[in-house]
Amino acid sequence: MKNDLGDLRKSYQKGALDEAQIPSNPLVLFDQWFLEAANHDGVDEVNAMTLSTSDTDGFPGSRVVLLKGYNVDGFTFYTNYNSRKGRAIESNSRVCLSFFWPALERQIIIKGEATKISDAESLAYFESRPRGSQIGAHASSQSEEVLNRDFLEEQLDFYENKFKGEAVPKPVHWGGYLVRAQSFEFWQGRDNRLHDRIVFVKDGQRWRRMRLAP
Repeated sequence: MKNDLGDLRKSYQKGALDEAQIPSNPLVLFDQWFLEAANHDGVDEVNAMTLSTSDTDGFPGSRVVLLKGYNVDGFTFYTNYNSRKGRAIESNSRVCLSFFWPALERQIIIKGEATKISDAESLAYFESRPRGSQIGAHASSQSEEVLNRDFLEEQLDFYENKFKGEAVPKPVHWGGYLVRAQSFEFWQGRDNRLHDRIVFVKDGQRWRRMRLAP
């Protein structure tokens, strides 16, 4: 087994961030980058993002979740409220979202406050999900210890039979969060490791912009 990874290197040369061409609103730039990533053949699951929380055990926690919507209000994702991330957000609502698109040599880091969306909004999205995903939301007590895989399969069978021939109701413990952004960092890989890092920080109703050394 090889442990020394010092020779793994990559030269970044696919883009640049020029202040003269950057919009004053970071959401506009996010939208531009997101659409470019969505239309790039080399990007899989463009809406996959790393959600980082301050977990209840005192350690930071990170996991990949799927962005399901964004607008001027913030960024929306869905989960089990009783999960580890749900309990972490209940304890400390400050979170971080990170998108990394290697094919474009770009990364976006968003810090903000997460709050639950309305039950009506969560229900509307739940009803749009595939039936298997709806049943899975009942079958899995997310983040809880289980005996084995068979137990999960048995739970799935149980709820498939329970809801056979009828609509699957949304579990009370399942729903969405809206992350209201307080800062954005846009990272564009550049040659010689002199990467572009442009940060927007919320200042009242305005956004303050700055460049960081790479």
